[in-house]
Amino acid sequence: MKSKYNLSDYPLWTALVTPFDDNNHVDFATLAQLVRAQQAAGNGILLLGSTGEGLALSQQEQRDIVQFVCELSPTVPLMVAIGGHDLTLQLNWVEFCNAQPIDAFLVGSPLYAKPGNVGLTHWFKTLLDASEHPCMLYNVPGRSAVAISPNVIENLSSHPNLWALKEASGDIATFESFRKASPELAIYSGDDGLMPYFAQAGAAGLVSVAANAWPQQTAEFVKRSLAGTYPNLFTTWTDAVNSLFSVANPIPVKVLMHLQGQLETPRLRPPLTHLELSDTTFIKTANSTILSWS
Repeated sequence: MKSKYNLSDYPLWTALVTPFDDNNHVDFATLAQLVRAQQAAGNGILLLGSTGEGLALSQQEQRDIVQFVCELSPTVPLMVAIGGHDLTLQLNWVEFCNAQPIDAFLVGSPLYAKPGNVGLTHWFKTLLDASEHPCMLYNVPGRSAVAISPNVIENLSSHPNLWALKEASGDIATFESFRKASPELAIYSGDDGLMPYFAQAGAAGLVSVAANAWPQQTAEFVKRSLAGTYPNLFTTWTDAVNSLFSVANPIPVKVLMHLQGQLETPRLRPPLTHLELSDTTFIKTANSTILSWS
């Protein structure tokens, strides 16, 4: 199923947080507000990624979130994450999402098992074959415990559903190796702080945590990074973004969004907790700095 959007027109995708209420239920009213904020900034929306705590949600909650956001009929494209380690469950999830008016999938490596190149190629090819939407693979060895190698990308480079790669290893050399393995593949930075470097190396855009708190400002920063007009903002941006990763993501960004009034509560699903962030000085300072841009 071809997206009604030209996905290359969206250099910024926000890995949307999942808001919870005081009873630990998904806060759908707030979720609608968050979707509207990203829509107003013109940012693509990623649902149920690691920033959205997708793996901490029940299958029913995941389905409810996707259906709810689709019913909002946002005027920006929607991408939905595929993650876990049970291939059958992931195929069932792809089948469900194929029937929804979404635009793309983010396909992560299987967790915990640490397959080699043959196993990873089979995992991704099976999911790519099942998808009716363009797919962005996700290299994040810090979370999955296994890195996607350039060889895997080469193996899959001709697949019609392979659209892009989210590179979040934190290594510019790894980015370059993927560029060589598949020159036509759109590669997005998965690290907010590295966006200027990745832009210089030919990145297509950014999949962002920071855009949750700063939708308009992050969109402008990505635009400037891709145009090569960022240098006077680079240090400021890096300092601000680093405050959002002082403890495990998405703890700091949810705490900040609560302080901003975007979230009713900073609650996260266990094992994550907002109590991990005892000092909010740095995120408050970062917030003041970035909001002063507008």
